[in-house]
Amino acid sequence: MKTNAINIRDPFVLLHEGRYYLYGTRSATCWGEADGFDCYVSDDRENWDGPFEIFRRTTGFWADRAYWAPECVFHDKTFFLITTLGASDRKKGIYAMRSQSPLGPFGPWGEELTPPDWACIDGTVYFEGRKPYLVFSHSFEDDPRGDMCAVELKPDLSGAAGEVVTLFSAAAAPWARPVPFAKAEFGMEGNVYFTDGPCVKKLPDGRLVMTWSSWSEQAYAVGVAESESGSVFGPWRQLETPLYPANGGHGMLFEEKDGSLWFTLHTPNEKYAERPVFFPVETDGELRLKEDKP
Repeated sequence: MKTNAINIRDPFVLLHEGRYYLYGTRSATCWGEADGFDCYVSDDRENWDGPFEIFRRTTGFWADRAYWAPECVFHDKTFFLITTLGASDRKKGIYAMRSQSPLGPFGPWGEELTPPDWACIDGTVYFEGRKPYLVFSHSFEDDPRGDMCAVELKPDLSGAAGEVVTLFSAAAAPWARPVPFAKAEFGMEGNVYFTDGPCVKKLPDGRLVMTWSSWSEQAYAVGVAESESGSVFGPWRQLETPLYPANGGHGMLFEEKDGSLWFTLHTPNEKYAERPVFFPVETDGELRLKEDKP
């Protein structure tokens, strides 16, 4: 199938041994009960096979909703699926699953990676030196400032190995705006910001950047932050202009087979209509997309 026939949110691309593996959140079950994750496979990133179900909820498995933002990490000869999971009787959190294949089947691994008493979503793993760190959103249900956080992980990604550090808040980004429907949909008064979809990437020139999503003047959008220290702990400087200003989000940066840098995200931000789209990236100066946005 062609890319525009794939109905997912939160696209994530793993390039492994010359093949592209595309993961994402199922649009149909994003906002209600959910039971699994899929993967699509391609040799050219235009024609895809799948979906291949890589995890399916079994009887007794606790999570029955918020099957969000799966990211596949190849580490220590093992594939780890880092994903958000939730249930009606507990807060959303970030968990790891593992498999010996990028197509699974994946099974639960270790303990919750984020604080059990926090509502957390959209974890991504970044290696600084040999140490793995989880960067994630502390969800607005707990913190209306929209905090982006990080925590060191154990070497085998089975749990947290340090204290959570707040990297920045969405409210500090010049382009971010409070969610206009916070009271109507969530019953929250005042200014409510959110963060989601972090991707941390070292650029060819050595700069460390993070793409992440929030609400802009034109709705769901993607912005960019740069680490002034070159470390995941920042401080992070927010770029003035969004990378993708409206009606799309939760993107990630990845290398093509030829080493060039690309960006993918889902757009439009509408149930049953979301599709992954791909853009080559310009890194001379501020990070920007080379092609016109659809």
